[in-house]
Amino acid sequence: MTSDGGRARAPRSGAWPVVGLGGLYVAQSVIGSMIFAGLPAVMRQSGASLNEIAFTLLAVLPWSFKFLWAPAVERFRSPQDGVRRSRLTVAIVGAVSVSAVAAFALIGPGALAPLAAAMMLASFASATIDIACDGHAVETLAERDRSWGNAAQVGGAYLGSALGGGVFLVLIDHMGWRDAGLVMAGALVALALPFLLTPDGARPARADRPRPSLKRAFQRPDVRFGLMLVAVYVFGQKWAMTLIGPFLIDSGLSLTAIGTINGVGVTALGVLGALGGGYLVRRHGPFSIMTRTLGAQIAAMLALAAIAYFQVTSPYVLLPTVLASAVMFALGFVALYTELMGRASLDQAGVDFTLFQSADAIVSLIGWQLAATVGEALGYAACFVAAGVFGLAALALMPILSRNALVHTEARS
Repeated sequence: MTSDGGRARAPRSGAWPVVGLGGLYVAQSVIGSMIFAGLPAVMRQSGASLNEIAFTLLAVLPWSFKFLWAPAVERFRSPQDGVRRSRLTVAIVGAVSVSAVAAFALIGPGALAPLAAAMMLASFASATIDIACDGHAVETLAERDRSWGNAAQVGGAYLGSALGGGVFLVLIDHMGWRDAGLVMAGALVALALPFLLTPDGARPARADRPRPSLKRAFQRPDVRFGLMLVAVYVFGQKWAMTLIGPFLIDSGLSLTAIGTINGVGVTALGVLGALGGGYLVRRHGPFSIMTRTLGAQIAAMLALAAIAYFQVTSPYVLLPTVLASAVMFALGFVALYTELMGRASLDQAGVDFTLFQSADAIVSLIGWQLAATVGEALGYAACFVAAGVFGLAALALMPILSRNALVHTEARS
């Protein structure tokens, strides 16, 4: 066993793994965006309160707690006495995911209880796929390609958001809820094909590696540091993101207008930010990019607070602010997950990386629930100001985290 928990071996890499993984990341984001961007906007247009909209965020719970079943998924996906089963895992769970999205479409937005059950099933299946997908990414991508792999992850998230939170809304306006949802289910199948049509063809890193477990993950200093980094950075970045859609609705924009903004502007700049992040992280390092994007995101939140306070409804003011926030968000999360990927053990990549993503989801859920409460009680302006304050606190902690990261890296080497 290596002293760094299995990080010594550099996995082989290439362009095709990034393409296949990118398709899966887009598909997973389609499901999340339908739930967290598309559905809140539809509910708000139908007169739902912010607290009712916040109820839909319960579907993030599988993403928050997927670390609980990550060891079991990792043992099946990467058996110690055989070839990896990443594609088989994705195929089995993906069928459940597509079925849940089809049920989501057939139920409709009015029946909240059965809709919530379908959302939870889709979210659970998508989160399980993500365990296998991320474990495969850590094993497959060489160190020099991690930033591009995370650019595919973040860029894929924006493309998925364009479909689930953009195109989906436009289709609802023109086709209705059911047909729009069934189109999304079909898109999931198409997006997974580049990954599914190629064999795994490789054995796990070490046949004698320890059995994947949460206990072993928490024992590693790299994992503990990564969890602390996630808690600080994510709370500084994501506090008020879920209220942007309802805020735009209340500012007078239609579903088609918001769908177009999400589907064209936010996606184009988000993908550009992800690709730029892939390049900039390799050139300047993760912490430099995280610090700069936090500062830019703080400025965007304070600008949204001013827009809300003065009740500015001009799209020429709203649009640049939302788009600037999107590109900085993409840049920052490419940097964050590149740093985290380097701290996951090759002996149990899916478990370690899943812990980081679950921490991201838990911190996000806390922030979103608080944001909904503040937004309902005090208004959007107070909510965006609070987002800026939390961003400032995270920004103040970044130099300390950067120094600690260097200490951990030197100790590992």
